[in-house]
Amino acid sequence: MSNEKTLLSVRDLKISFGKGKKQREVVHGVSFDVYPGETVAIVGESGSGKSTTATAVIDLLPGTGQVTGGSVTLDGRELTSMKRADMERLRGREIGYVPQDPMSNLNPVWSVGFQVKETIKANGLASNRRDVHRMAVEVLQNAGLADAERRMHQFPHQFSGGMRQRALIGIGLAADPKLLIADEPTSALDVTVQRVILDHLASLTRDKGTSVLFITHDLGLAAERADRVIVMSRGEIVESGPSREILENPQHPYTKRLVAAAPSLASKRIQARVVESGSTEQTSVLLEQKPVVEVVDLVKEYQIRGGGLRSTPFRAVDGVSFQIPKGKTLALVGESGSGKSTVAKMVLQLEKATSGSVFIEGRETTSMSRKEVFDLRSRMQPVFQDPYGSLDPMRSLGALIAEPLKIHGVGDAASRRARVHELLEQVALPTSLAERYPNELSGGQRQRIAMARALALKPSIIVLDEAVSALDVLVQDQILTLLNDLQSELDLTYLFITHDLAVVRVAADLVAVMEKGRIVEQGTVDRVFASPEQEYTQRLLNAIPGKDLKLGAA
Repeated sequence: MSNEKTLLSVRDLKISFGKGKKQREVVHGVSFDVYPGETVAIVGESGSGKSTTATAVIDLLPGTGQVTGGSVTLDGRELTSMKRADMERLRGREIGYVPQDPMSNLNPVWSVGFQVKETIKANGLASNRRDVHRMAVEVLQNAGLADAERRMHQFPHQFSGGMRQRALIGIGLAADPKLLIADEPTSALDVTVQRVILDHLASLTRDKGTSVLFITHDLGLAAERADRVIVMSRGEIVESGPSREILENPQHPYTKRLVAAAPSLASKRIQARVVESGSTEQTSVLLEQKPVVEVVDLVKEYQIRGGGLRSTPFRAVDGVSFQIPKGKTLALVGESGSGKSTVAKMVLQLEKATSGSVFIEGRETTSMSRKEVFDLRSRMQPVFQDPYGSLDPMRSLGALIAEPLKIHGVGDAASRRARVHELLEQVALPTSLAERYPNELSGGQRQRIAMARALALKPSIIVLDEAVSALDVLVQDQILTLLNDLQSELDLTYLFITHDLAVVRVAADLVAVMEKGRIVEQGTVDRVFASPEQEYTQRLLNAIPGKDLKLGAA
């Protein structure tokens, strides 16, 4: 492409945070080009500098962040020295931006329609009310939202995650920019929703000839979606080139680690090995073992309030049954809203079942007294999706890990302290962290703390609700390895709730696929992946990114 004129050119870009003596350089001389109509992905783990590089292009660095060297040009115009008013005119019109977290980037007190109209007015696309309204409806329609006219009046909390992300993509593309920067636009979404959104983004940008700078931590996703991949680590580009080439023949050790860790690619390798060896563990053999967790005909109904005093029943879980043998992992898989987390809450006795039974180690739990449920908690513990939300920011990590021991009256202060240190070592963290606080840790470290707390009472069953979905591929890989090691060391039984079938392939023995409150298919992971019986399961499998890619040395 060297003979073609570049659209975006970044040369020797340096970015620092902090002031005076505390100034620290985080991006060290990065250079790359984006050509018209091209999709380029920047890949790397958290803290590699990929989002910082992208936000520097449009002068949206947070806090004390500033460009301290190098040049960024768009169509030959220098952006780093551009006046603020000129940069504000450029944003939206020539460079669109889709941020990572739709919930915190849409104002919760304004309707979605109002926020789209603001964008249209700010970018000078239309001025009179009728044109602005017509364009806003068009933007939401183009973003793939059915019934856009009605959706205009709804608020962000009334949209699903996928719909919010579509609205943001619509806003980003509203002014037909030449370049769209998409920062992890689908990291918090289901694989099927992710696929639909990225297909939609690809068709919109292809039709308009827009270039895309795509930021992600999943190399499988990057290789499937981008023409070229740039791999970043610790503020530097370690490797770049055509996406297939990098995937099939990675050169740098860090790229090799990313190829090895991406669940979408790891699941493909495992499947290839299983097919080759022809050894698929039979469901019947697994289920002959005595179940530690048994769920029978579980039903949960909620009353949805309508107009006046009327309410209609909504069945979130509809006759769910499964068993988990001791020391095994059952993954409950489905899209958002399929009822999988509601099942987990009923197993944990955090929600009362409308009907049906849950047996834990042979005991029926749905009719237990409060005292019996309290005792049951020491045998069964949860790890939630968002470790930051489930850890009290005002308490030290040592106090958080010791909390279950204190509540259940286990040991004295000295023995609890010793147990906290033992647990930190078990989850591969230094014991010195006991004195520190949640906000001082990375996402992966916080999730390890949540696991240490779950293990404090030496439970036999752990319920993991989307426990790795918010993490980087490298961190995700470490946590899955840790879960596996702990399972074999302590003979733990896992109920693993997830929307990502690639993770299931790496982490589970059995899988139950949920759709609209029902289990539509279940069996061993090997069997379900090799020959899915339901069209819905096949759709989930097809949505795993990078499934058609050839792999290099991992």
